[in-house]
Amino acid sequence: MQLNFFPSRQISLYMVRLFLTRTFAVLAMLVAILLTLDMLGESGDILAYPGNGDAQLWYYAGLRAPQIAATFLPFSVLLGTLIMLATLNQNSEIISMKAAGLSAHQILAPLVVAALGVSAISFVFNDRIVARSTGTLSAWEAVDYGPVPADRGVMANTWVRDGNNLINAGIVAGRGTAVQLRKVQIYNRVNNALITIIQAPKGHYDVASKSWVLENARQFDVARGTMRDIGTVRFGHDIRPDQFTLAKVDPDGMTFRELDAAITDLHDAGRPTSELEGSLWHKLSGPLSALLMPILGSVAAFGLARSGQLFVRAVMGMALGFAYFVADNFSLAMGSLGAYPPILAAWAPFFLFLLVGETVLFRTEE
Repeated sequence: MQLNFFPSRQISLYMVRLFLTRTFAVLAMLVAILLTLDMLGESGDILAYPGNGDAQLWYYAGLRAPQIAATFLPFSVLLGTLIMLATLNQNSEIISMKAAGLSAHQILAPLVVAALGVSAISFVFNDRIVARSTGTLSAWEAVDYGPVPADRGVMANTWVRDGNNLINAGIVAGRGTAVQLRKVQIYNRVNNALITIIQAPKGHYDVASKSWVLENARQFDVARGTMRDIGTVRFGHDIRPDQFTLAKVDPDGMTFRELDAAITDLHDAGRPTSELEGSLWHKLSGPLSALLMPILGSVAAFGLARSGQLFVRAVMGMALGFAYFVADNFSLAMGSLGAYPPILAAWAPFFLFLLVGETVLFRTEE
C-alpha cells in the first residue's frame, strides 16, 4: 500500500519542471501576442501627444505587460497543465505511474504544490508591480499620454460635487492637505443649466482659507461661446481634501495594504465599502485560482490515450477551467451590486470549483 502522498523525488521534480516550463511558455506567448495587438490600437494615441516617440511606446509596453501577465496567468496555468498532462497521457507515462501504484492524487500532488508556488508569486507580483503599473497607466491615460506627476498615489478622472456645481480633476496626487490637482474643470450650473466652465492646469488646497486655489485659470462662457483668462480662482470652501482622494478608489491600482487603508478611511467617513471589500478579498482568492487549474485540468491526464477520447478529455478540462473564470466574474459582479456579501463574492467560486474538481477526480479515477 502506498502511504506517501507524493511520488518519488525524481518523478516529482520531472513533473514540476514540465509544468512550470509549459505554463510560463504559454504565458510568454500570450503576453507577446496580446501586447502587440494592444499597442497597435494605442500607439496612435500615444504618438499624437507632441514630443512622444519610441521611448513612450516602450514605456507604455512596460506598464501594460504586467497587467496582461497578471490577467492571463491563471489561463496559462490551465493551458500549461492541459498540454503537460495530455502529453504524459499520450506517451503512456501516466499509465506507468498508475501501474507503479500511484493514485490520481499522488500524480497531481507535485503540480498542486507547484501551482501553490505560482499563486504566491502571482500575489507578490500583483501587489508590488501590477498595482503600481495600473495606477500609473490610468493617470497617464487621463492626461492623454502627457506628463504625469511623479507620485505613487495618483488617481485619475475624479469627480466631486460642490452644491450645484461639478468639479473634475484629471489627476489627483498626494493625501491630506497636500493634495495636488491637475487638469481641473469646474462646471458651474444654475437650475441644472450649464453657465460657465472654468479650466486650470493645476490646483491645490489652501489650509489658511480652507478653500481650493486654481492657478492660470480660464473661463468659457457657454451662452456667448467666448473664452477668457481669469487668473487665480478660489472655490470649494465646503470640499474636504479627502473628498478628492476618496471620491474614486481604484482597487486594481492599489496594493493590498493601500486598499485596506482606503476602505478604513471610507468606513470612518460613513461611505459604502462592500464593493471594495470584495476586491480586497479577491486580491487573495484571485492568485489562488492557479491552485485549482491542475485539479480542473486533471481529466486530460487519465483515461486511455488510444481510446480516441484524449481530445475530448482535454476539452472537458478546458471547459471546467473557463467555467471557473466565468463564475468568478459573475460572483464579483453580484458582489458589486450588493447581492452577495463581499467575502462570499470573492471566495465562493474558488471553493465551489475546488469541490467540483475533486468530485470529478474521485468519480472518474479514485
